Amino acid sequence: MVIDQMIFSKKISKQSFEEDKTSEKPVRSIAKALSWRIVGTVDTLVVSYVLSGEIALAASIASVDFLTKLILYFFHERVWNKVKWGK
Repeated sequence: MVIDQMIFSKKISKQSFEEDKTSEKPVRSIAKALSWRIVGTVDTLVVSYVLSGEIALAASIASVDFLTKLILYFFHERVWNKVKWGK
C-alpha cells in the first residue's frame, strides 16, 4: 500500500538517540506533553466551571483530565516519532 511505503520506506534500525538525529528524546516528549496539558487543563477547568458553576467539581474534572491526557499524549508522541513521513 502507498501509505505503508511512505511510512516504512527506510529500513528500521536500532539506533541510540545520539545516532539518530531525526528522533526526539523522551524527555522532550514529556516537556511537550506537560506544556500542552497545562494549556488543555486550563481550558477544561474554565469550560467545566462555566457548565457546572462549581469550582470544586471543575477542578476535579480538570485534574483527572490532566493526568489521563498527559499519559495519552506522551505515547501518541512516541508513536509519531517513529513515523518517517514528513521528516
